[in-house]
Amino acid sequence: MGFTEKQEAMVKDSWENMKQNIPQLSLRFFSLILEIAPAAKNMFSFLKDSDEIPQNNPKLKAHAVKVFKMTCESAVQLREKGEVVVGETTLKYLGSVHLQKGVIDPHFEVVKEALLRTVKEAMGEKWSEEMKEAWGEAYDQLAAAIKAEMHVEAAAA
Repeated sequence: MGFTEKQEAMVKDSWENMKQNIPQLSLRFFSLILEIAPAAKNMFSFLKDSDEIPQNNPKLKAHAVKVFKMTCESAVQLREKGEVVVGETTLKYLGSVHLQKGVIDPHFEVVKEALLRTVKEAMGEKWSEEMKEAWGEAYDQLAAAIKAEMHVEAAAA
């Protein structure tokens, strides 16, 4: 479908709005992932053997911020560059890690749902069906880039 100017503006505006709360929103994002798919806990080395509340886990906090920021920032690039541009080494790393952890398509859908719910909560009354579509498209493009790299990694193995 492509990413329209209007979608880009919505994602950029909402991202600017959310930037002040990245730590809280990142934790909410990861909490939603674990709420939607509790078994996902076992995919993260820093959560696997821990009964600690995710909000109290410093490694989770750092990871959540990284993932949330990358997702949001790659969304902002879509119109500027026509694609999600993640540094080649970062993309190789993401493909490799996701492959090693056994990430499969349904996992990407869980993350997408958690992201959309997080943005919806953060945006409150500004949230709309159009904004949902814009963020969904942006996430799908990032997921497609990671999946493509996973296929390259799998073929090379």
